[in-house]
Amino acid sequence: MKLYDSKNAPNPRRTRIFISEKGLDIPTEEVDIGSLQTRTPEFLAKNPMGRVPVLELDDGSHIAESIAICRYLEALHPDPPLFGTTPEEVANVEMWVQRVEYNLAERVFGCFQNTHDYMKERMEQVPAFGEVARKGAIDFLAVLDERLGRTKFIAGDRYTMADISAQMAIDFGKVVKIRIADDQKNLQRWHVEVSVRPSASA
Repeated sequence: MKLYDSKNAPNPRRTRIFISEKGLDIPTEEVDIGSLQTRTPEFLAKNPMGRVPVLELDDGSHIAESIAICRYLEALHPDPPLFGTTPEEVANVEMWVQRVEYNLAERVFGCFQNTHDYMKERMEQVPAFGEVARKGAIDFLAVLDERLGRTKFIAGDRYTMADISAQMAIDFGKVVKIRIADDQKNLQRWHVEVSVRPSASA
């Protein structure tokens, strides 16, 4: 296997954190998204969506989308479990993964794409949409703070994919000034705990 990676993009980092938590050693190949290397015919043959990460399997086939890659690796290496074990745990983790994805990660990305100077020459920006996305992301941080007042981690007492996705989104959100508020003590406590895990530097 080989992972097509980018050190500066948030979704590849989500995958690297997951791989690190699993204790796996997967070779990587850096893809320069700044020079639009993901838009070359060679890369588009691997992922027609033109995005990283992409996992290349030993038979030459490819899996794209960070959560899909993590699902595949979880199936191959179930320990430690990062998507739950019992039917209830699996459903609970999936529920929070989706909540984090749609209410935080996608809104952080939408804010970045529509308000940050880096994207000006790369897409047609709609700044008003970016500001709506920013507000939605900030509002969801309050939901997470309330949740983390009742549980150690987002989906319960165990670190899971929900934490990885939230960690990735919150850390990337700093680029567009989406940050944990000073009074969100539960979320602050959680962020300190996930940030000192060895996988955080993956």
